[in-house]
Amino acid sequence: MAFVKNLFDKNFLEYASYVIRDRAIPDLADGLKPVQRRILHTLFEMDDGKFHKVANVVGQCMKYHPHGDASIYSALVVLANKELFIDRQGNFGNIYTGDGASAARYIECRIRPIAKDILYNPSITRYVPSYDGRGKEPVVFRSKLPVALILGAEGIAVGMSTRILPHNVREVIEAEKACLLNKPFQLFPDFATGGLIDISDYRDGLGKVISRAKMDTSDPKRILITELPANTTTESLITSIENAARSGKVKIASINDYTAEKVEIEIKLQRGIYSQDVVDALYAFTDCELSISCNLLVIKDNMPQVMTVTDVIKQQAKQLIEILKDELELERSELTDKLHMRTLERIFIEERIYKRIEEMKTETAVTKAVITGFEPFQTELIRPVVQEDVEKLLKIPIRRISLYDINKNRREVQEINRRLKEIERLLKNLPAYAVSCLTSLLEKLPEEETKRRTTIAHFSAVDVKEVVARDIPLRYDCNSGYLGTAVSTGTEIMKVSPYDRILFMRKSGMYMVCAIPDKLFVDAGMWYCGFADKEVMTKVIFTIIYRDPETRFAYIKRCRIEQYLSNREYFAVPDGMEVIFLDTRPKFSFLVKYTQKPRVKILEEKFNAQDFEEKSVKALGVRLAQREVDSVVALVPRNIVKESKDV
Repeated sequence: MAFVKNLFDKNFLEYASYVIRDRAIPDLADGLKPVQRRILHTLFEMDDGKFHKVANVVGQCMKYHPHGDASIYSALVVLANKELFIDRQGNFGNIYTGDGASAARYIECRIRPIAKDILYNPSITRYVPSYDGRGKEPVVFRSKLPVALILGAEGIAVGMSTRILPHNVREVIEAEKACLLNKPFQLFPDFATGGLIDISDYRDGLGKVISRAKMDTSDPKRILITELPANTTTESLITSIENAARSGKVKIASINDYTAEKVEIEIKLQRGIYSQDVVDALYAFTDCELSISCNLLVIKDNMPQVMTVTDVIKQQAKQLIEILKDELELERSELTDKLHMRTLERIFIEERIYKRIEEMKTETAVTKAVITGFEPFQTELIRPVVQEDVEKLLKIPIRRISLYDINKNRREVQEINRRLKEIERLLKNLPAYAVSCLTSLLEKLPEEETKRRTTIAHFSAVDVKEVVARDIPLRYDCNSGYLGTAVSTGTEIMKVSPYDRILFMRKSGMYMVCAIPDKLFVDAGMWYCGFADKEVMTKVIFTIIYRDPETRFAYIKRCRIEQYLSNREYFAVPDGMEVIFLDTRPKFSFLVKYTQKPRVKILEEKFNAQDFEEKSVKALGVRLAQREVDSVVALVPRNIVKESKDV
């Protein structure tokens, strides 16, 4: 058993680690999941400036992604619809209506130049063998922007999940620039479908936002939805509105969808209903308003970590400086090698060192003759001459030697030296150079495509209980003992809504809080029934008079019912007692009628309820008198309406 348990634990941990790192959670370094990274790597390899059939791209990508073509195709369509890294040609679906893309053999795509500017630099990227060892793929791209924030991401792994909301690329670049300049910055989500969002509880990427549809209510008899909430389509939104109308929560006459390149959903209202009366109901009962929670979980340094948007921007600013430093140092190394070769070529040709190899018989002698020929010019060289330098010099064609242009060589050397000085200057001031690079990226982005689509607003979620009308009759039949909205006989107690809760008290003194019932057996007698809104219940004072069946002594208790659990029975009086009177007025008088006995002249007595102290609902009552009680009657003053819901 121990062996099986250890084997299970080991395999489960390996599986969990694989799902977390290699499938569901994006890497902070480039903000991509493995399938997205492999798609972009494939497009970089295939790039020739022309469009490629998506089917061909999927096939090529399968060299790196061993999970079938369906996952690659769907991920490519989603990535292309982000309109950042991939150009599209053909039907890639409609993000507004939810229509799917055409088959992979009918649509085409290609990588955008901006993708290379942001992600691609093979010289400083680490590559590993693909799953079958026939190719190489990047571990992560060296991204200059926080792609996870720009694209957004959702993923469910073993024991954890991520939900990163998309942000506007221009605003992300500006935030990264501000971070490099040590200035304050803030970032908020921006959805492709537009709409309105309240970011008051966004909490830097770890809270939630409320997303709403954008509505035109200028026509009092018609509502026009022009932008969608996040994560919805016109189809899902219309379905939710139709369901709400069918259940009577929203009063509309008809709904029409005219969406094409822009969202246009027309809602026509019933006679006597106006647009301002329906807007809140649409937000409350349909997908016109959604609350979207977010959890910014990424893979950082090969481990899952929850971060804030600010943390991601700061980390990306550091990464950008490292990338630019590596690029500049690589360029400096390449230019130094180039300068060294230009110097060697000039000396080799001007000083006719190539003449020394004419009489040499062996390869070793030739190499030695060339190296010896450079000894008088050591001070002019960038570094000592090595075997590799000699091989390059010996490959220079005779035609090039005979047509050698010394002036051209000097211009090239001057240009190389100028660039080397520029690189040294940039390396000493990397933050400023990083800001200029980001500005350059910003200028390359098409302004119309990358402008903010979602409007930031401040509003609170609509409370369903406040919007819904209380128009359903709640009835109680004292003969059958049933209470509910489906009870057709008896007395109507009050009007309710489906979202209300009620508190009722039986003749026995047992009370309970529950949702509005269709048909619930209560008892043949019920003292009280009212709304179980906690704000209302704290204001209701119950005056309960109960009697001991054995001694017939009466007790009074005044209390409030402030705490309760739904669908749980509670008793307001001690076990075995019988309730003979209940009232919910704060102040009133009542008459106690005593049992008739010989030589007893006073058979009734008046009391004021407000003279008795308020107690806990669990406390015992106070004895009214040392006499047996027959009944209790409330003295209701003239022209005062009784406030209780006594039945």
